[in-house]
Amino acid sequence: MNELPTRKNIRLKEFDYSSAGYYFITICVKDGHEVFWADNANVGANCVRPRLSEYGNIAEKEISILSETYNTVDVVKHVVMPNHIHIILAITVDSGGRTQFAPTISRVIKQFKGSITKQIGFSLWQRSYHDHIIRNEEEFHRISQYIDENPARWEEDEYYD
Repeated sequence: MNELPTRKNIRLKEFDYSSAGYYFITICVKDGHEVFWADNANVGANCVRPRLSEYGNIAEKEISILSETYNTVDVVKHVVMPNHIHIILAITVDSGGRTQFAPTISRVIKQFKGSITKQIGFSLWQRSYHDHIIRNEEEFHRISQYIDENPARWEEDEYYD
């Protein structure tokens, strides 16, 4: 009998993904389907924020309430692309002085994907997500610029079909 392949764990071992810091997250749509933009007519050098589709607007709304759902999580910057989403999340320390369950990046993304899935009636997500721990200010600025410029460079994007 053939054994099923083991999925490679892409998370850092021994790293606490609930610790304070900045995280660059990319969440992809399964099979690269372009479902978040209303059309690609406005793509190009002058594109800053394209019109979102119904699914894109749902994703945008869910991004906007992540900070309300988890009071130690802030969405610093994000962009909804046709078939993926980039987010910079900041996890902060609870300033209330009370003991609180610290959400992990995994829990935040699972809740985010689940909420959208529930609203539209089916899952459109690729399994898992990509993450990068932002280690310094220079990296933060480089990633922020990438997010800002991503819509205008859609046709050059690695996720462009």
